[in-house]
Amino acid sequence: MKAFILAAGFGTRLRPLTDHIPKPLIPILNIPSLFYTFFLLKQAGITEIICNIHYQASAIRRFIESSGLQGLTITFSEEAIILGTGGGLKKCETLLGTDDFLLVNSDIITDIDFKALIRSHQLSGRPGTLTLYETAEAAAIGYIGVERGLVKDFRNSRNTGLVSSYIYTGTAVLSPKIFGFLKEEFSGIVDTGFTGLIDHGGLSYYRHEGVWKDIGSMQNYWQANLDADSVIRNMSDNMNLAIGMRPHSISQEAFISRDAAVSGSVIGKGCHIGADCTITNSVLLPGVTVKPGTDIINAVVDPYSTTVMTPKK
Repeated sequence: MKAFILAAGFGTRLRPLTDHIPKPLIPILNIPSLFYTFFLLKQAGITEIICNIHYQASAIRRFIESSGLQGLTITFSEEAIILGTGGGLKKCETLLGTDDFLLVNSDIITDIDFKALIRSHQLSGRPGTLTLYETAEAAAIGYIGVERGLVKDFRNSRNTGLVSSYIYTGTAVLSPKIFGFLKEEFSGIVDTGFTGLIDHGGLSYYRHEGVWKDIGSMQNYWQANLDADSVIRNMSDNMNLAIGMRPHSISQEAFISRDAAVSGSVIGKGCHIGADCTITNSVLLPGVTVKPGTDIINAVVDPYSTTVMTPKK
């Protein structure tokens, strides 16, 4: 089975970080976020990957090609004009072929069992299976309407009146049948492909009960880096075995003055922290220089920003 990763977006909610770094390369514990998806796919035995790119496409392509990932074949679908989740997938119809495939968003951190998801899809006999996650924040994020084991609606956009505590995780197994409902121009997969499958064969769902984090907003990005009990830290050894990368809080290529105090923070490659600095519960992206005597608390800092971005606690 092949996988399709959606990685073409602008990362608007993570600005100003994404003014200089494309969202798929924004690091979580000093590993680009996209590489967590690569790890899960390889762990599940899925090695043929198609990745759509648009914003800072050349930077993404160069970084991945120079990373020396072993055992993965990654094909890029570069969009000169961004096509959205629906149009971007439609563009890759020929590349994905005539078999079912796995769809994954690039801005999530999760421990979804892709093998179990695929088995659930195969047993359903439906042309699509969405991975859903139960959360008290479903109303704010966008609840999914479900009925009798099937997905019927998205935030009541189809006027079914169905409400639940489930959200769509950005992960699905889909049949090529979906291509018949997608548009070649800019479009969303929910309004075209998912709706088409609901009306023609039905959409089943697989409940994920582990960890799921959307790191697309500043608050979520900050929290994903600093959560001491995060699944990210727990997957470290397996990730190192699969793709040769290990999540870590402090880069060995960062300079931290002996007189600086760093606690509960993530420090990236090439960072330089001067004397008498205090860095607490913060994320410093690669290349940040902190002048002597500076205090940084509950913040995300990159080397280009003129202000410190402080997420709400």
